[in-house]
Amino acid sequence: MTHATLTARATQAPRRPADARARRTARRKARLNWIAVHALGIAAAAFFVLPFVFVFLTAVMTDNQALTRDLWPHTWQWSNFSTVWHAPGFLTWWRNTLVYAVVGTTLTVVSSLPVAYALAKFRFRGRNLVMVLVISTMMLPPQVIVIPMYLFWTKQLGLDGTLWPLIIPMAFGDAFTIFLLRQFLLTVPKEYTEAARVDGCGELRTLVRVIIPMIRPAIAAVALFQFFYCWNDYFGPQIYASSNPAAWTLSYGLESFKGAHHTNWNLTMAATVLVMAPVIVVFFFAQKAFIEGVTLTGVKG
Repeated sequence: MTHATLTARATQAPRRPADARARRTARRKARLNWIAVHALGIAAAAFFVLPFVFVFLTAVMTDNQALTRDLWPHTWQWSNFSTVWHAPGFLTWWRNTLVYAVVGTTLTVVSSLPVAYALAKFRFRGRNLVMVLVISTMMLPPQVIVIPMYLFWTKQLGLDGTLWPLIIPMAFGDAFTIFLLRQFLLTVPKEYTEAARVDGCGELRTLVRVIIPMIRPAIAAVALFQFFYCWNDYFGPQIYASSNPAAWTLSYGLESFKGAHHTNWNLTMAATVLVMAPVIVVFFFAQKAFIEGVTLTGVKG
């Protein structure tokens, strides 16, 4: 082996540990940069997740441990959920809420879609004025009209103690849903509707066959908005259904449940988890369509 080869190897050998240290330093810096960039997001995620974790952990504690300094359950009391589920009235509240949310969402979407389509694709005098009137209804607080509406539904139609005063108005459209659908429909090129008319499609067939398949993300988004609103609605059932426990929803019934079990915080938290669970599950499976619909719903026009 020549002297030059030995010299080259001698000069190259010390570099290997230095190269490894440099790579470790680079990885450490990349990791720290990632933590620094995502620290705010991680902190925000923890801020929103920790209350849910606290509620869930309290829901599976024993009655003696709930709301003590021990934040981790000594015994996982899964039977709390069964106790709440079989509590008097809970299944009735669940059924009423499901009917209210599903029927109300369906009526809102079906009634609002044709209005949004007409405001987006038809050309008629006063169209912008009509849209302004629709938007202006969102600025009117519901508390302003609650007394005359209550007198109308209960005294004139005799629907006190039911959810019909909340469900029937949804068959006549919703201003927020109309606005979002119209904004999305404005982004659909008019060439599609013109091609459908050339092929002999009427407006209704064009809406059903051409437009609706193209705006499914927007429909999913507004449907989720309405479903969440109905599921969490407390003000409406309190006004119209409070006199009839058989018509209570989960949001209103949970208040009664908490009053009856105000010392059993584990059961109260278990009931809260059961009320929140369907909304979380629905959003988890529909979040892709929801986010896509919200993202693609532009502000054109």
